[in-house]
Amino acid sequence: MSAATPIVTTVQNRLPNPWPVARTGHRWLQRARRHSVMVDEHRIVWLERGRRQSHKPSVVLLHGLAAMKENWSAWLPLFTKDQHVVAVDIPGFGESDYRVGASYRYRDQAERMVQWLGAAGLGQVHLVGSSMGAAVATLMAGRMGERAVSLTVMNSAGIPAHERVDLNRPPVFDSSILIPEDWSGVYRMFNNVGSGKPTLSGMAMTGLLGVDLLRRAGQNRHVFSDMVADPYAPTTALTKDMAPLLVIWGDRDQITPPSCVDFYRKTTPHAEVHMMRGIGHLPMLENPRRSFGILRDFIGRHSSR
Repeated sequence: MSAATPIVTTVQNRLPNPWPVARTGHRWLQRARRHSVMVDEHRIVWLERGRRQSHKPSVVLLHGLAAMKENWSAWLPLFTKDQHVVAVDIPGFGESDYRVGASYRYRDQAERMVQWLGAAGLGQVHLVGSSMGAAVATLMAGRMGERAVSLTVMNSAGIPAHERVDLNRPPVFDSSILIPEDWSGVYRMFNNVGSGKPTLSGMAMTGLLGVDLLRRAGQNRHVFSDMVADPYAPTTALTKDMAPLLVIWGDRDQITPPSCVDFYRKTTPHAEVHMMRGIGHLPMLENPRRSFGILRDFIGRHSSR
């Protein structure tokens, strides 16, 4: 899809953006505490619930492309009060900084996020990622050793869909699905990240987040182009002796094919794999209680390394 015309861009910039106000209201409703710290010339912002406990790892939630920490809003209330949980805006998204000259390849983002864990004072953690965030979390786990108590990936980016994929060539993908440049694209995005069918929630999210997404189209294109420059980087961190691994996937995913789970079954036979029927690209939003229950049971069995 071609870039928006100057006239359209001007109109979009003049439209009121309801998301910042809604984001503040969301934080209060979630009873979450907001924090920020500078890492690699990026201010990184995160939400926190619960209290840190020396004997219990924190849970760290990483969102996907063109998304933000609030993507975990349906999960946050489901954690028990004694579980320390952190939902972070990955650099380039949400309230965290974006830099025109920075690199946002998976490996660079993973390095920033490992530095952020240290700056935020987090020790052992359960890493949980969705889509792009799952790819970043995978590389983080590969760098962190025993500090990564477990890794959970949901519909991860950066995983080949079949054995014939050339890992040295970028995949063919319609980026406009995730990087809309007009209102029809926004509506298309919010339906395709689910099961692909139009929904009332898709219409609501179009109104709530549409202006913000359209204004961020340029930086989202930048991040996406950096990701596909080294598209399968996460596969290098998937080994038979890595941290306990949970794989959750929606069988109706329109973005990352469900066949990607075959790569995990072959490369990481110790992985616990859950294919969720009737679910698309975002299990934590489409069926929060069911997907959270899978995570809760998994981390309950892996409280330390």
